[in-house]
Amino acid sequence: MSVSVKFDLKAALKKNFGFDQFKGDQEKIIENVLNKKNTFVIMPTGGGKSLCYQLPALISEGTAIIVSPLIALMKNQVDAIRHISSDDAVAHFLNSSLNKGEIKKVKGDILEGKTKLLYVAPESLTKDENIQFLKQIDISFFAIDEAHCISEWGHDFRPEYRRLREIFEEITNVPIIALTATATPKVQHDIQKNLNMLDATVFKSSFNRDNLFYRIYPKKEVEKQIIKYIRSKEGKSGIVYCLSRKKVEELAELLQVNGINALPYHAGLDAATRAKHQDMFLMEEADVIVATIAFGMGIDKPDVRFVIHHDIPKSLESYYQETGRAGRDGGEGECIAFYSYKDIEKLEKFLQGKPISEQEIGRQLLHEMASYAETSVCRRKMILHYFGEEFEEKDCNDMCDNCKYPKEKFEGKDYVLKLLKAIETLKETQRAKHYCLFLAGKKTSEILAYKHDRLEGFGSGSDKDMNFWNAVIRQALVAGLITKNIESYGVLRLSEKGKEFLKNPTSFYLLKEHNFDVDDEAVVMNNKDGGVIDDVLYQQLLDLRKRISKEKNIPPFVVFQEPSLKDMCFQYPITLEELTNIQGVGTGKATRYGAPFVELIKQYVEENNIERPQDFVVMKSVVNKSGLKIQLIQNIDRKLPLEDIAKHQGRTLEEIIEDIEKIVASGMRINIDYYINEILDEECQEEIYEYFLESETDDLQEAYDEFEGDYTEEELRIMRIKFMSEMAN
Repeated sequence: MSVSVKFDLKAALKKNFGFDQFKGDQEKIIENVLNKKNTFVIMPTGGGKSLCYQLPALISEGTAIIVSPLIALMKNQVDAIRHISSDDAVAHFLNSSLNKGEIKKVKGDILEGKTKLLYVAPESLTKDENIQFLKQIDISFFAIDEAHCISEWGHDFRPEYRRLREIFEEITNVPIIALTATATPKVQHDIQKNLNMLDATVFKSSFNRDNLFYRIYPKKEVEKQIIKYIRSKEGKSGIVYCLSRKKVEELAELLQVNGINALPYHAGLDAATRAKHQDMFLMEEADVIVATIAFGMGIDKPDVRFVIHHDIPKSLESYYQETGRAGRDGGEGECIAFYSYKDIEKLEKFLQGKPISEQEIGRQLLHEMASYAETSVCRRKMILHYFGEEFEEKDCNDMCDNCKYPKEKFEGKDYVLKLLKAIETLKETQRAKHYCLFLAGKKTSEILAYKHDRLEGFGSGSDKDMNFWNAVIRQALVAGLITKNIESYGVLRLSEKGKEFLKNPTSFYLLKEHNFDVDDEAVVMNNKDGGVIDDVLYQQLLDLRKRISKEKNIPPFVVFQEPSLKDMCFQYPITLEELTNIQGVGTGKATRYGAPFVELIKQYVEENNIERPQDFVVMKSVVNKSGLKIQLIQNIDRKLPLEDIAKHQGRTLEEIIEDIEKIVASGMRINIDYYINEILDEECQEEIYEYFLESETDDLQEAYDEFEGDYTEEELRIMRIKFMSEMAN
């Protein structure tokens, strides 16, 4: 018997939620749950997953138990259900945030049959007292939200989730509905197998979010770019994700001092502060949340207009779910991530010390993330391919940077053939990196151990590097010529389509890939020319510097160094206060030499109708950054050896010298004579000092060459600090 006879679902939807129509597969999913069948729902963020268990819970006999991973998410969901009901007892949560009195009240309402939905943390379910209590009540069904937490291949694996099935079986035998916004075929199978629900009816919606624009930028001047972007979106809601709590705090503070209404959110904050910041964001008392991945699960804010990743996430699942918080109302949603391969390497280091299988999984997920960032293929096609969904890139409608600004194409049939032949030769047993080494002809220990250097095809692609062959593999994967066996950590195999291509090769166009570390085409956000300096102004500033240096009888670099002049040509400071935000310019230097420079720049800006970049408060204005600097100055005042200072701060001597150079370049006097006298006698000091006095440049290499190696680079740097401190400040 169909449940539509027993329940008028549309009437129940209208009565409880005020909607006239179901979205997508919602109605079929709810019918399946009410028919007491195991149900597996894969639906993107914003697709309406919650309603799939909330409505059947409200109209079924008994209490539905919903397992949820975060306290913040539970509170959000319970509040939402209570708003549509006349009785607050309709929904409760049971977790570690409740005191004994509150737990007693929750259990009392459940026993009286008032509660239709009980949200529990997986940790709470493992407690024997809770298991014994749940055995006493009538349970309609179990729901597992964020079910990807079950799988080791999921982006937010929680070991306690893997015990859920045995706990459910101990309590009672009722159907299960598992729901997730992200699941690759591998993760999907893992979830069903672990929950012993391979018989479940699977409802999988399209992962395509056609209103989201995906863009990757090189990780250069990130903070400055983020400030500029958020200011261009004034009054709009956004989320900025960072990997560490420290970076969250620093960036939130930086945004605040730049006039942006931003708040931090991470697991290190106390629960009250986290809840307050979340509520302020939801109530639009704050425009931007800077957060770790602890923020966002189930946050029902439909009008988030941008999601920025300051750091690249650990997996494509994480990236997809976090970007999915943008534009849930179907409106504008821009998804921006900053990428550098160094971040991938840093994340790989964090895997060290973990079990080998966990390391392999982690590396595989990071490799997928790097492939997505570096690819020139349609980003939407790449994401959907990862989740096992076919997509024609023409349907992207220029809603990703690669489609909007396409890279150059070239005929790649021969390269693809070489790759497919290599996979065939090595009997489909290796991962991507090994095939790249094989084709590039690299005699690594791994290649030699397998004696693969003796096989036909070894080095057949040695005219290209590893990056190139990685790109060929990525594009062959997306085209469906090869498949990746995730069970064996990414072993590549030929698909039927690939085998056919080997027999009958056809034209295959490859795209030139991004290389964000050296890419001369990589643009800086909102700055199409990549931040090229104003050559006309630069020449005028050089002339002015030369004139002042002659008047004062000092070398030009003592006035302002070249990086400072270049920064002036980018930021166009027109007041002395703005000049102090220029690289290498502090208050002292601005006061001493700045007036004619800002006067020249102001006149130039007015005459040429220059549109200046928006003003920024640079990092040196943020207190967190200044602590080590103050400590360094104090230690120098106490005449501590620089090696001891470095050791005490857990840094290298070179880093300490770099910091002193920056302090002096900004206009502050520092006296390190006590240290110089230990390493150089008076005659040597005079010789080096005189060189800088007469030189046209402060370049260390030129100084080193001039003295023909008589002095080390460190000695020359230390003397340059003394010279700049005394002459420039």
